Amino acid sequence: MSANSNPRGDSKSDKQQVPIVITSAQASLSNEQRGRARRYFISMMIRTACFISAIFLHNPYRWFAIGGAIVLPYIAVVVANAGRENATETNAIIIPKPREIGENKED
Repeated sequence: MSANSNPRGDSKSDKQQVPIVITSAQASLSNEQRGRARRYFISMMIRTACFISAIFLHNPYRWFAIGGAIVLPYIAVVVANAGRENATETNAIIIPKPREIGENKED
């Protein structure tokens, strides 16, 4: 075995190999959906509280509660649907290694 080869028989040194980082991987789909459902449920409970409080509040505050009850469904949907589409290439788990001259293509 030559001094430049590692125990697996690769010709690259350990300094040239890029480790695969999985700490930046996305959350599982089921956990993400559970979080979205929780955020939507909380928003709808706040909307329900706005409707109920609009019954008991006096004139200037009543309009704020009604406005919150009208605007909150749109905000709840936007917040609940914000998720996986913001993935970047840095979150990739498999990073293709560059080819070298003389390397077999069957790897």
